Amino acid sequence: MSAPLRIVLVEDHSLCRSGLTDLLQQRGQMVVAGATGDPERAADLLRLHEPDLVVLDLRMPAMDGLTLLRRLRSLGLETPALVLTMSDRQEDLAAALRLGVRGYLLKDMEPEEVIGAIGRAARGELVVAPALMLKLAQMLNAERPPAQREDLLESLTEREREILEHLARGESNKTIARALSISHDTVKLHVRHILAKLNLSSRVEAAVFAVEARAAAR
Repeated sequence: MSAPLRIVLVEDHSLCRSGLTDLLQQRGQMVVAGATGDPERAADLLRLHEPDLVVLDLRMPAMDGLTLLRRLRSLGLETPALVLTMSDRQEDLAAALRLGVRGYLLKDMEPEEVIGAIGRAARGELVVAPALMLKLAQMLNAERPPAQREDLLESLTEREREILEHLARGESNKTIARALSISHDTVKLHVRHILAKLNLSSRVEAAVFAVEARAAAR
């Protein structure tokens, strides 16, 4: 039996923090290794517990979640991050994706949806609130007309296109490596090349790009 996924929560509302902790541990079969309402304590918790995922609130009085994430990265802490917020603003979604978050969820989602999505993110998948997928697709489409999108796809090698399809299914690098019988480092290198060629900043954007391209080709 595999070890429980370890989560750290950074959420300034104590009721939300306590409720999410209970849900994750009782229904999600995860362990909340640490939880705090003080963003200044986040780095210490990540160093101490080495979790699989850190879940960040976006709006906190002391420090917003994206500023905190930038600080964590500057300290060399690369723990995958997921934003859980009330904000459905496209600007916030775009900013989070540029920082490479593993997911962006809304607090008005059903509890079971949130718990399931956090679990998938902790296992390496990419998760975005269903209500935001249209905004994400519109954001990408506004930046890239269909002809340009096709040109960008043509710039990918056959192997890169194959990996892009796996990204569209939300698979982690380890899963892709096993599926294609290549090393984890090779997948990471291909993903970097894909993002550079498509002028994207995150795996989530790459996944949406692939889905949109597939729909346009039908």
